[in-house]
Amino acid sequence: MTIMPENAAEKLLFALDVDALAKATPFIEALSPYVGCFKIGLELMNAVGTPQAVQHVLRHGGQVFADCKLNDIPNTVRGASRVISAMGVKYFNVHASSGIEAIKAAAEEKGSAKLLVVTVLTSLDDTASQGIFGKTARDKVLDFANEAIEGGADGLICSSQELELLGPIPEFKNLLKVTPGIRPTWAQSDDQKRTMTPKEAIQAGATHLVIGRPISNPPRGIGSPIDAAKAILEEISSCQL
Repeated sequence: MTIMPENAAEKLLFALDVDALAKATPFIEALSPYVGCFKIGLELMNAVGTPQAVQHVLRHGGQVFADCKLNDIPNTVRGASRVISAMGVKYFNVHASSGIEAIKAAAEEKGSAKLLVVTVLTSLDDTASQGIFGKTARDKVLDFANEAIEGGADGLICSSQELELLGPIPEFKNLLKVTPGIRPTWAQSDDQKRTMTPKEAIQAGATHLVIGRPISNPPRGIGSPIDAAKAILEEISSCQL
């Protein structure tokens, strides 16, 4: 049996992609010992309300990453950030495309929460990124990372494939690097375009991994969501021993 470092679970953020609190509860109760945070996103937020979703996770012993992707004018982002951070979340995020002033506004109102900046969604390949931003995903992530630093954010959300680009740059050394689109070798890629395995992402410089479907709906040969989480933790731990 692998002896896992105490901080291994802190690196694993579970995407709680459900549309009802009753569906969320079994995952929270089962996985709280194995994950550092539960990411609640737009589906659950819109189904039951953000305060209700956050408080439900907290009451059942989990910590919260509010994946709200704030993207609006600075004054609106400021007010929303103040409200969300006051709920007791551990992380929340703002989209870099809202601009540097919105990032600064969010940072000023983050309270004790960590502010993450969304760069280029992992569902976008270079063709899509060119069409939306006028640059490849790698180039635009670099632009957004610089804005995150200037705006006072604590970290980035980026594809694992941009980690090797950001890693050698001294200015980004202390940024959290939260990486979605993580797929163990035993999981399907689904709608993610730019993926890595947990081990590859940690070795490339990710500080936290966001994983949903491989845990919530693992292949039959893996077992239960707990078994899937344990398998991922062992893979993370193998990079740290």
